[in-house]
Amino acid sequence: MYEAAGVVLAGGKSTRMGTNKALLPLGRESMLATIVAALRPLFPEVIVVTNTPDLYRDWQVRLVTDVIPGRGPLSGFHAGLLASPWWHNFVVACDMPFLDPAFIEHLLGQARGYDAVVPRRGEYLQPLHAVYSRSCLPAIEACLQQGDYQAFAFYPHVKVRYIDIDRLQGFTDLERVFFNINTPADLDRARRLLAGQ
Repeated sequence: MYEAAGVVLAGGKSTRMGTNKALLPLGRESMLATIVAALRPLFPEVIVVTNTPDLYRDWQVRLVTDVIPGRGPLSGFHAGLLASPWWHNFVVACDMPFLDPAFIEHLLGQARGYDAVVPRRGEYLQPLHAVYSRSCLPAIEACLQQGDYQAFAFYPHVKVRYIDIDRLQGFTDLERVFFNINTPADLDRARRLLAGQ
């Protein structure tokens, strides 16, 4: 187990999907249950940030709600890091169910001396599949107070290590890892991926 927490952001509005994505079935489990099951063996604590905690009371995870609600993923980063007893935290969105434990380990292994470890491909960042330390909290809070709610708004104010995923060796399918499910068509594709089709 890593000396870190696994934090799942499950508070999105799912406007493109039209329903709560976290509870949509993916294989035998819901999307969120699939992610939680993948994180449990890796971390001593799994934290789910959600504004509907009553839906997940029986999940044996720590449930927290946004302290400053309605600000998108940045609110989730804030709530998750604030609640976590661990310095480092792997943060993932509930619509990215294809986790690779070896890749998570790689990200955590790059965290020493940095506030955040963020995968990127060219100019495209993956802020919702990244490692953040609690030292990010002041910068996140400042962005929330200033009204800058982009997920990466606080990056200029912290020390970020970017991981260029195109240069990585030894990880078989990072396209799959970063596949996120926003629409019914995405969900169909994810189910096919899960079935090996």
